[in-house]
Amino acid sequence: MGLGLGILLLVVGAILAFAVEYNMSGIELSTIGYILMAAGVLTLLLGLVMNTQRTNTSHKEVVDRHTDADVRRRETDI
Repeated sequence: MGLGLGILLLVVGAILAFAVEYNMSGIELSTIGYILMAAGVLTLLLGLVMNTQRTNTSHKEVVDRHTDADVRRRETDI
C-alpha cells in the first residue's frame, strides 16, 4: 500500500506543479504540488525500507508434542 500511495502522491504533485495553470487567491498550486511530490518520495522510501525489513525476517514454528509416555495411568482393581 505504501508504494502505491507514494506513486499516487508523486503523480498528483507533478500534475499540480507542472500541468495546472489555475490561479487562486492565497493558494499557490505549484507549491502544493511540490509538497505532494516530496511526500510521495518520502512515502516511497519508507515503503521500500519496510518491505526490505519484511523480507529479511525469519519465522520459526515450535511444535510441542505430547506422547502417551508423558501420561501416567492408575490401574484399579474392581
